[in-house]
Amino acid sequence: MAAQPRRGAKPDSSSIVARITSFPIVSRGKQAACDAAFVSKKLLRSTGKAAWIAGTTFLILVVPLVIAMDREQAVSDMELQQASLLGAPPAANRP
Repeated sequence: MAAQPRRGAKPDSSSIVARITSFPIVSRGKQAACDAAFVSKKLLRSTGKAAWIAGTTFLILVVPLVIAMDREQAVSDMELQQASLLGAPPAANRP
């Protein structure tokens, strides 16, 4: 059964939702929400760009340095091992 209007009540020409959305505070709230979404989107995009720049800079500059230092350490360890096998006295402080 469909809901029937009460007797004596005049029909409402505009709904409560339509009346509430016409208030200025609601339109200002909608504008503030749109502005916040816009700023968030721009911030997220710029943060992504900054992360990309930092990541590629790290790969280009720091990773080769770490690889070179690892190789130098490996060569130093190998020289120390060879010296100990040949009977040379171990160096006390090797740089």
